[in-house]
Amino acid sequence: MFDQIEQGATRTLPIFPLPLVLMPGEALPLHIFEDRYRLMLVDIAETDDRFGISFLDMSETDDDRPEPGSVGCIAEVRESAMLDDGRSNISTFGIERYRIVRYLDDGKPYNVAEVEPIYDVDEPDGETIELAASAYELFSRVVKAALKLSGKEGPLPDLPKSEPEMLSFLIVAAFNFENDLKYRMLASTSTKERLTEICETLARSVSQIEENADLHSAAKSNGHSKKKIGL
Repeated sequence: MFDQIEQGATRTLPIFPLPLVLMPGEALPLHIFEDRYRLMLVDIAETDDRFGISFLDMSETDDDRPEPGSVGCIAEVRESAMLDDGRSNISTFGIERYRIVRYLDDGKPYNVAEVEPIYDVDEPDGETIELAASAYELFSRVVKAALKLSGKEGPLPDLPKSEPEMLSFLIVAAFNFENDLKYRMLASTSTKERLTEICETLARSVSQIEENADLHSAAKSNGHSKKKIGL
């Protein structure tokens, strides 16, 4: 689906540590204000407009370098608007996963690393296809209930149901999961394992979300229910 690093090859990539996890296929707006990352935007504009977003919990370390061996996602700048004071608002898009091999000392004020690509090792089979269908069904139920709760109407997001790997990434990106779970999903090299965890995670909450949505609809229509929303 995307232009990928050649199997077994590495590339040099600026690394932007953030307290979030970007997934392939996910859109992420960013506000760039630090001087070093302003320079990074100038530098990557001369090449391919890509940099790496690596998860780093700033509350747990003073080091701004995610550890070698850690996993991140290449972000591509799709739109950029520079403000009068030099800050920028950019729109980025997750392209593919990488693992940091080592950091390079090239005199830049921002981190630059040699990275290698990460690929899923399992081939889609009948079980994977079934898991993808189950994950999409649970995803659809949660989204429909969320729309009902918000009083909004609209079509379901258009997800690639026939592409289990990308489907797994986009479902993870669609929800406000904890960073630990998202990072585990990003680092996983098994589509099947990722879809299994997605199904288990959504299955634990979908019934309650649907019940809350029904109660909300009943209340709006002056209906009555003896059940209370579980908190």
